[in-house]
Amino acid sequence: MNTWNDPTGGFHPASAPDYLPRKQLAELQLKRLRSIVERAYARVAFFRHRMEVRGLTPESITRLEDLGKLPFTVKADLRDTYPFGLFASPMEEIVRLHASSGTTGKPIVVAYTQADIEVWKQVMVRAFACYGLHRGDVIQNAYGYGLFTGGLGAHYGAEALGATVIPISGGNTERQLMVMQDFGATAICCTPSYFLHLVERGKEMKVDFSKMRVGVFGAEPWSEAMRQRIQEDTGIRGYDIYGLSEIIGPGIAAECTHQDGLHVFEDHFYPEIIDPDSGEVLPEGAEGELVLTTLSKQAMPMIRYRTRDVTTLASATCACGRTLRRIRRIERRSDDMFIIRGVNVFPSQVEAALLRLKGTLPHYHIVLTREHGLDNMEVQVEVTPEVFSDKIRALESLHAEIEHEIEQILGIRAEVTLVEPRTLARSEGKAKRVTDKRKI
Repeated sequence: MNTWNDPTGGFHPASAPDYLPRKQLAELQLKRLRSIVERAYARVAFFRHRMEVRGLTPESITRLEDLGKLPFTVKADLRDTYPFGLFASPMEEIVRLHASSGTTGKPIVVAYTQADIEVWKQVMVRAFACYGLHRGDVIQNAYGYGLFTGGLGAHYGAEALGATVIPISGGNTERQLMVMQDFGATAICCTPSYFLHLVERGKEMKVDFSKMRVGVFGAEPWSEAMRQRIQEDTGIRGYDIYGLSEIIGPGIAAECTHQDGLHVFEDHFYPEIIDPDSGEVLPEGAEGELVLTTLSKQAMPMIRYRTRDVTTLASATCACGRTLRRIRRIERRSDDMFIIRGVNVFPSQVEAALLRLKGTLPHYHIVLTREHGLDNMEVQVEVTPEVFSDKIRALESLHAEIEHEIEQILGIRAEVTLVEPRTLARSEGKAKRVTDKRKI
């Protein structure tokens, strides 16, 4: 891949697709869309059957708006065709396989040709460039390696950027902090919840975070309030990165230094926003479910994949000059919602309430129970050491404030339990904060 270096040592794709005029980008998208639909139709029986049921052929796609004629793909389709039923390339052309953990059934298997790997590296380079990272940075990669796409996706992208990579993977918190300080890491890649754990432990170990200027946080929804807490506590700039294994892994979209939405690398991933109930495509600016179509994936094309992530899509040019459309940062998923006494509740709403208050730590558990046919929600919240060691009156006051904030945001009353610091289990990967003990 041809590249050029800017005066500060930055590393950017020479073709600069991030800055293409919208008309030129649309022409490229249509060309790639028609090619990928033809590939899926010719090589994947699953897609061909779905299209034939609707009376469609590749020739039915003559403009970008025709994408809406095609059927959706959902996660269950990948499980139903496990392991290789959606491959559009023969195994001798597949150079890598990744898979989900499979905690809710059969794992999701995804495949890559060498050309797919090159695209993945390219979009990750573009993502790191969005954050202001460049050759000379030392990037500590604390995403998990192995079948999870995060570790290797970030690793190869950072190397292609020309940065120095520390492939430490996830876990082993004290070693993470020692390496961070001793190796002079200037950036870290991990989940935001794990970084909060690193910060908490780092304070106890008196770790100096001053050399680190960038955090690349993804793999789970997180709020603006959490970002502000991270930036205030450490002085680093925290940036979001978006991806999912079914499409390619991390690198589908990334924030730039203006932190005003995530630029979708839509020369490779075409975004739509739909009503999650009706499936209708929504106008620009409307909140709905993000749907993605791969425009260049060879091994395993995805046509209109329903991500279940809730966001909005905007085409206004960013202050950074990129012409790519932006999605709002993902703070919740449509399938994360649970219903308490007829009210729709998302964990991110609870988090927002807690982060508004001083004296709480961003570690909490939501426990759902059902007694005598009635749903109840308990929120277990860690408090700071200063508050926990303070007078009982301070704890009672904080308890009342939390209950009030939750009720103001959710519209329902939740039982709040304050617990001492380091009581709740920490996550070294994606955060899991909801325990459902309800019985019908």
